[in-house]
Amino acid sequence: MKKIDFRNLHRDLGYFYIGLIVSFAFSGLMMNHRESWHPDKYTTETKAIEVQLPEESEINEKFAEGLGKKLGIDDKMRRHMVKKGTFKISFEKHDVEIDMKTGKGEIVSFIKTPIISQSMSLHKNTSNFWIYYSDIFALSLITIALTGTIMIKAGKFSWKNRGWKLAVAGIAFPLLFLILFG
Repeated sequence: MKKIDFRNLHRDLGYFYIGLIVSFAFSGLMMNHRESWHPDKYTTETKAIEVQLPEESEINEKFAEGLGKKLGIDDKMRRHMVKKGTFKISFEKHDVEIDMKTGKGEIVSFIKTPIISQSMSLHKNTSNFWIYYSDIFALSLITIALTGTIMIKAGKFSWKNRGWKLAVAGIAFPLLFLILFG
């Protein structure tokens, strides 16, 4: 049996996971900006509406589902919320936004954007299989990172001379972000 070579392990894990790394990075970018441009939804129609809303304390799931039916929406409701004076309901194929004070709003009808929508679901999936696969992926990324530290044994680009400084900076940046903005 051949001895485990960290260089080969690093290379082979990198090759094996390259598609998933790119997919996660791509879907992560989409998820980061989903509130501003809804990358997984392709708008097909926008319709103005005006409804009478009850007090915010009376808005619940049953009310949101009933309002959806009154508005002619027959797909499954995902969630509802009141945020910054706007009542929002998200359905499978529609989004509804209504100003709490005026009752004016709109229904946006959409279809899923091919490929982008499916890749974004990587970050949303909660099946047991995907959780375990993601755990294995996370451990493999740690292995790739650690085996990468011993790839260059000596010289100005080695772990000892340069790598550890970049690693500390890489750890410090998210910690600093959490301290300042968390």
